[in-house]
Amino acid sequence: MSRTLAVAGIQMAVEPGDVNIDRMRWKLDEVCFRFPQVELALFSELSVYGGQPRYAEPVPGPAVERLSRLAEEYGLWLAPGSLYEKTPEGVYNTALVFNPRGDLVLGYRKMYPFEPYETSRRGDTPGLFNIPDKARLGLCVCYDQWFPELTRQLVWAGAEVILNPVMTTTADRPLELVVTQANAITNQVYFLSVNGVGQGGLGRSLLVDPEGRVLHQAGEIECCLTEVLDLDKVSRVREQGTLGMIQVLKSFRDAGHVFPVYGSNPDAGPGFQTLGPLAGRAGRRDL
Repeated sequence: MSRTLAVAGIQMAVEPGDVNIDRMRWKLDEVCFRFPQVELALFSELSVYGGQPRYAEPVPGPAVERLSRLAEEYGLWLAPGSLYEKTPEGVYNTALVFNPRGDLVLGYRKMYPFEPYETSRRGDTPGLFNIPDKARLGLCVCYDQWFPELTRQLVWAGAEVILNPVMTTTADRPLELVVTQANAITNQVYFLSVNGVGQGGLGRSLLVDPEGRVLHQAGEIECCLTEVLDLDKVSRVREQGTLGMIQVLKSFRDAGHVFPVYGSNPDAGPGFQTLGPLAGRAGRRDL
């Protein structure tokens, strides 16, 4: 029997505060009515409370309780983007995943905050979870996707689909679309990049298949991108090659090359020693 996963990437308007969870409910009502076979719904980065760290709260906490009920009520895998997580050591940008029973199965802390503008702490553990009898999925948040090492690590660990919630309000969204497609091509993986709108981003969400083909691309208004992913295609592409030719993961596995940049001291490289500190204006504000 073929393996498929019906997904919905929900590009939603985001505002500061808890109104967004109610909006998620309205969007899930709509998508489940129009696309009743949906199994996984993905929202954008910081879509839970918006992009202001003053709304940070513990995980688990009130938002987790409400989102858990949503996942259970609609009986689907829910990836509601992320929220600012308050901990004793500081604040993280943490993406959540719930199973259809409402259990929190993953709290992934963004490993590459958009420094120096985003001031949350760095996570240190790649985000992976399994949908039993279906697939292994990876999670990277917004700027994480700019670091090819992280995507390759997720694929090395078995990811066949990578979820990429984004909150991009700046002029680099066209560049991210290129990076999204490149991540899918070079790692032979489904890559689902979902941005918000309004204060949540400039939209232009993008779903890409393991050969780099664009499945859907949104504009700059609220919308829902739906697709039934053929997970067996990931296996075929990796085994037979992209376009029947390019066996990039096998070549990477078999070449035997060692790259010092993947060691524990990347700043030792001459190309890195000439780089100055992260630059940013003084007086950062609570965005």
